[in-house]
Amino acid sequence: MSQVTDTHLAREISDSLNEAKFSGFHLRAIITAGMGFFTSAYDLTVIGTATVLISGIWHVTPFQLGLVNSVSLFATFLGAFFFGRLADVVGRKRIYGVEAGLMAIGAIMSALSQNIVWLIAARTIMGFGIGGDYPLSAVIMSEYANTKDRGKMVGMVFSCQALGFLVGPVIAILLLGAGVSHDLAWRILLGLGAVPAAAVILLRRTLPESPRWNAKVKGDAATAAKELASYSNGVAMARASDRRVNEKLFFKYFVTLIGTAGAWALLDYAFYGNTVSMPLIMKTIAPHAGLLANLSWGAIIFACFAVPGYVCAFMFSDKIGRRALQIIGFAVMAVCFALIGLIPGLTSDILPFLVLFGISFFFIEFGPNVTTFILAAELFPVNRRTTGHGISAGVGKIGAFIGVFLFPVLVSHLHLAGTLLLSAGISVAGLVLTYLCVPEPAGKSLEEVSLEDSSPSHGAGRPALAA
Repeated sequence: MSQVTDTHLAREISDSLNEAKFSGFHLRAIITAGMGFFTSAYDLTVIGTATVLISGIWHVTPFQLGLVNSVSLFATFLGAFFFGRLADVVGRKRIYGVEAGLMAIGAIMSALSQNIVWLIAARTIMGFGIGGDYPLSAVIMSEYANTKDRGKMVGMVFSCQALGFLVGPVIAILLLGAGVSHDLAWRILLGLGAVPAAAVILLRRTLPESPRWNAKVKGDAATAAKELASYSNGVAMARASDRRVNEKLFFKYFVTLIGTAGAWALLDYAFYGNTVSMPLIMKTIAPHAGLLANLSWGAIIFACFAVPGYVCAFMFSDKIGRRALQIIGFAVMAVCFALIGLIPGLTSDILPFLVLFGISFFFIEFGPNVTTFILAAELFPVNRRTTGHGISAGVGKIGAFIGVFLFPVLVSHLHLAGTLLLSAGISVAGLVLTYLCVPEPAGKSLEEVSLEDSSPSHGAGRPALAA
């Protein structure tokens, strides 16, 4: 009888979070986590514009250009692995803010760079911090979210990325339009990344430890219940219990991990290759246009197509389902990239190109760019959740690194049409991997979808592969 009672009490903190209505404490968590994604998106994409300016001053080679654009993405891979595992061992709060400090240091060092080697080192430090932000922000939000709105809440955190992607080109347009010299403009662009990173450090340190981690991994349910009640202003109340989650072997989640990490890598190859290289793409289809005009076209594409995609993704991910959205998004991406690559002359006709390219951006966001982030924060048990998300995000950034590094090289050999045809094939692979390996978590609690409260004798740790 006592075992049944203990089991019931052990779930009370999770149940309280799962059933809590969307409230002010959820919004505070969204803002706290989302500001980091604004910063990381700004930092990762503004380098594409900065290197266009730098190349005319430092006379860098295509290899150096690709390395500067992509090195932070490789460092993101390392940071996601390191901080993801560390957060499962020592807790989310202890290191939540450390990664923002690394982002700020990297931005300042980037602005002060005197040569390519210095800039590469600065971008590496920054990327390591960005990598840590992925699993921490995603999992903290998923662990505070309720079951009904979890996709929306985690999606809103990630959608702050849209603002970062948009603000970078806008600032570049303002600087160049104001006549700021190219040497000063790129330094300001990179240095400004330190401002939001520094602003969120103290805010993040005020966020309490994840109640689910405190209760189920650390075994301190009394503190978890107390902090939850205080942070939520009484909206989420729970009695304390000290029952910990089952210690399962992580390899039991291997198929799911292949799905989350592999789909993320395939998505990021296409997404970051296109996004970071947007100035190069616009220069390819409109070679006689100036840098200011090309930046403006890129900003228009993102504002008109990508931003609405982000909004639709977090608004409908709970209704349509994350897995379904990911499959639809990959499918439309493949069609758009294939049409651009196969229709003769399309890459030299700016209006039809922008329409098709814009549609691909809409379904990247209303699809795998948002859903890969959400899924990896839901499908693993609480004692391995940031580890699973960190591995997925890290492998994703390997795909991004390859895409960004190879994009200028591929364009010079295959031209833009051939490069986007390759992206179409990558998108088809992402669709197939999602269909085969990724379960649907929409409408289920974190405990249900990860089976973290199940007995090992009942097949715990093997999420169903079908929706």
